[in-house]
Amino acid sequence: MGEREKTIYKVTLIGSVVNFLLLVFKFVAGVLGHSSAMIADAVHSLSDFVSDVVVLVFVKISGKPEDTDHGYGHGKYETLASVIIGIMLAGVGVGLLYNGVAECVAIMRGADVESPNMWALSAAIISILLKEGLYRYTVIFSRRLKSSALKANALHHRSDAFTSIATLAGIFGAMLLGRKWVMLDPLAAAVVSVFIMVMGWKLIKNGIDELLEKSLPESVRQKIVEIIMSTPGVISIGHLRTRRIGPLDAIDAHVKMDGEMTLNESHDVATEVERRLRMALGQETHVSIHMEPYHIPDKASR
Repeated sequence: MGEREKTIYKVTLIGSVVNFLLLVFKFVAGVLGHSSAMIADAVHSLSDFVSDVVVLVFVKISGKPEDTDHGYGHGKYETLASVIIGIMLAGVGVGLLYNGVAECVAIMRGADVESPNMWALSAAIISILLKEGLYRYTVIFSRRLKSSALKANALHHRSDAFTSIATLAGIFGAMLLGRKWVMLDPLAAAVVSVFIMVMGWKLIKNGIDELLEKSLPESVRQKIVEIIMSTPGVISIGHLRTRRIGPLDAIDAHVKMDGEMTLNESHDVATEVERRLRMALGQETHVSIHMEPYHIPDKASR
């Protein structure tokens, strides 16, 4: 396992330990605190813990070096992990929405529901602080390592913090306003579930785009063209193809040079193009340059 994979593993492992402790605490606080929103929040933390396990498994796979079966490495296993996390998020969101709406309907029909207490309120506050801290910690490393799996996990942490904020609002409102407003507890969980589903959908869409070889953003493509065309010896560029392979960019381009150049000269130009692209986009960027001759028309033949 490389240094990058070790760091991802460490960050995720720390998050998984916190998630496990939180989900146990939330379940206990939800039962003792008479809060359905807190129990739903605990279910969300359970999905966080499972997503950590998914990342831990897939990071080990994605960190494997290139082999005969995977010439471009195993980076897309990391992308697959982010899709799985997105699906889990969306599923949790649907479940929370269903449970929240069902309890609201039950209360409107006259069901006797006990108001939440300080156990549930304390758990919500602790959850917000811990999950926001985990988000900030994880997102720093996701940007530094360009890890889609860590980014997905960071968003999962923040979604749990959002859930706990809504849970806190519902619990506090129900406690402050009395039993007539006890419906604020499940209503808060139902509202936040929509945001969780949206976040899950974004992760799924971005991951599927990458798995289906979607090109890099147009701004990045323009930057690539500028770098190639500014390299001495390059006359034109054609058939540019780009994509993401896990945390890395991949570039394939046909570059036209003076057809009278020697093979060594044209190879030096292609090597310089590769060097400049890796300087701008990262040393691990996959770059494939196909050299083509460009025959400059003879002035006398015009």
